[in-house]
Amino acid sequence: MNELINKIGNCIEHGKVNKVSPYPKDMMGQEGADEFTKQALEESISPDEILKACNDGMQRIGEKFGRNEVFVPELLMSAKAMNAVMAHLKPFFQSGTVKRKGKFIIGTVAGDLHDIGKNLASMVVEGNGWEVIDLGVDVKPAKFIEKIKEHPTSIVGLSALLTTTMTNMAKTVTEIKNQFPTTKVIVGGAPLTQTAADKMGADGFADDPQGAVEFLNGTIAA
Repeated sequence: MNELINKIGNCIEHGKVNKVSPYPKDMMGQEGADEFTKQALEESISPDEILKACNDGMQRIGEKFGRNEVFVPELLMSAKAMNAVMAHLKPFFQSGTVKRKGKFIIGTVAGDLHDIGKNLASMVVEGNGWEVIDLGVDVKPAKFIEKIKEHPTSIVGLSALLTTTMTNMAKTVTEIKNQFPTTKVIVGGAPLTQTAADKMGADGFADDPQGAVEFLNGTIAA
């Protein structure tokens, strides 16, 4: 059992989706996350254990990304491997057999059409056991407010790549906090710093996906 769990985590970390996937080269022709997850479920390994293997694998690749040991392509392949696992686990989430850690609403703020950073964060956060509600790009404050009303216990992530849209980000944080003072808001994006996040009134700042995961997991511990 432990061997299968370790194999799933290893496939997530190295981005091995399935047997036909040519990536990574040193695992070509080997079974991947897809096959090992199917086998694990057939052997009655619990979905929670499989999800933990995903979480561990995504954490390892996220930490490597934070140290600049791997880059965006590797992170994307890990996310694809994680998605292959999630396809098998989806029925268990829907039935309530497996519980998510919480809900994370994310979007790129109004006036900004960049989504690579947001998408990477979404994938890594989902791989760590959170339900992600992705609102896309150019998201106005009213849309965030609407989704928070639908999911009142959620945590909100705001992304921006343009310096010019940081003002919109600050306005969005203010509007969210005015209506939902207890809702946690984390911000991220190339032009941002911890100082800028503090000035906006955000609860957290992350300059990479793993930082977002650590903030989210910290809210559970708190």
